[in-house]
Amino acid sequence: MSSVAPPAPAGPVVRKKKPSGTLYRGREGMWSWVAHRITGMLTFFFLFAHVLDTALVRVSPDSYDRIIETYKNPIVNLMEIGLVGAVLYHALNGIRIMTIDFWFKGPNYQRQMLWAIVGIWLVVMIPGSYFMIIHTVENLFGSK
Repeated sequence: MSSVAPPAPAGPVVRKKKPSGTLYRGREGMWSWVAHRITGMLTFFFLFAHVLDTALVRVSPDSYDRIIETYKNPIVNLMEIGLVGAVLYHALNGIRIMTIDFWFKGPNYQRQMLWAIVGIWLVVMIPGSYFMIIHTVENLFGSK
């Protein structure tokens, strides 16, 4: 029984260098994962604040009225637009995730489904944002 060693490589062995830092490459799947977590946390914090300010009506109705009055400014309107966008993205991406998990072909179409929800998000958010901003502008400067 003779054992023959494989021929040695002619030049130096080139090894692929592992990327430093993250294993992710910034593809669509990673960014949808990150956005899903961020929008989930933003929605959670909004709901937490909403429960607290609504509970205030039982403790001090005058304080509740003052807090609700502070919500009627343009900065809060922009935050509301962001909240609507976060909730809408989170909901659409949640449907995409369920489809990937429960449809046997889901993983094969996850990228196409992501671009579909981004398209739906834009179709809903652009006119929705427009009408929310118009409402604020009319409140600030009066209607036409």
